[in-house]
Amino acid sequence: MATSRAALITLTALAPVSWGTTYAVTTEFLPPDRPLFTALVRALPAGLLLLALGRVLPRGAWWGKAAVLGALNIGAFFPLLFLSAYRLPGGLAAVVGSAGPLFVAGLSVLLLGQRPSARTLLTGAVAAFGVSLVVLRAAGALDALGLLAAVASTASMSTGTVLTQRWGRPEGVGPLALTGWQLTAGGLLIAPLAFLAEGAPPALDGPAVGGYLYLAVANTAVAYWLWFRGIGRMTATQVTFLGPLSPLTAAVVGWAALGQALTPVQLVGMALAFGATVAGQFVTRPSQAVGLGAGNARTEPRDVRDRALRR
Repeated sequence: MATSRAALITLTALAPVSWGTTYAVTTEFLPPDRPLFTALVRALPAGLLLLALGRVLPRGAWWGKAAVLGALNIGAFFPLLFLSAYRLPGGLAAVVGSAGPLFVAGLSVLLLGQRPSARTLLTGAVAAFGVSLVVLRAAGALDALGLLAAVASTASMSTGTVLTQRWGRPEGVGPLALTGWQLTAGGLLIAPLAFLAEGAPPALDGPAVGGYLYLAVANTAVAYWLWFRGIGRMTATQVTFLGPLSPLTAAVVGWAALGQALTPVQLVGMALAFGATVAGQFVTRPSQAVGLGAGNARTEPRDVRDRALRR
């Protein structure tokens, strides 16, 4: 049971680790100042690929649910995230994003009827503080629009995470198809925004094509499949506590690949954030995790029972 749980956490953690490479790939290989086009290329091809592999379309109410989840997790999250990153100084967007566990804790009260423990709130605060030590630099005046976009992006992804767990999956539908629905819906939402705001696609050289392929396949299709798979088997709070691994990975990649120095304060912050991430996997009792197995408790009782046995 412990081994299978560790494997589940490790596989789910690969998603935010992958997302932590986005900045380096974007700055080193992609055309500058095309955030919406980059978001579109990340989302829509990945969604269509997973739709082709899953070969399952939504039915009934799930057309609407897939559209809502796609908007929250992809269509609104990506543009808001890029907007905040462009307008806020010194990694402040990453600090706001690292408060995701606190957002999820609050939303879980409203949407899942689950009250957060004091340990959950404390662990979330430590995670955000640790990330702040890693990414914050001396900054100028704050941009109100950028700060609002950062808060909105975190709230959007957090709401999508909680609703993904609340609604679960339809009977017979796996996380691959559910991920494909959301990425496609989100990509279709981003497409008109990208063309209206940024015009025609830019000319791409070899490194840019490789960068976009990496973002679409590994960084989005595979990463989001692992993420939503994890949401179906863990609590929303546990999954969200893996989020700080993204800015920590970005810092490590910057040090290892881009020659950026890491100060002692940053190393302390990394230790705090990583410790909070690990502690976050133990803030919820196993019985609660099974009970929060989203809609699958109604449609896939054998799967839920198997999870309980594994835990």
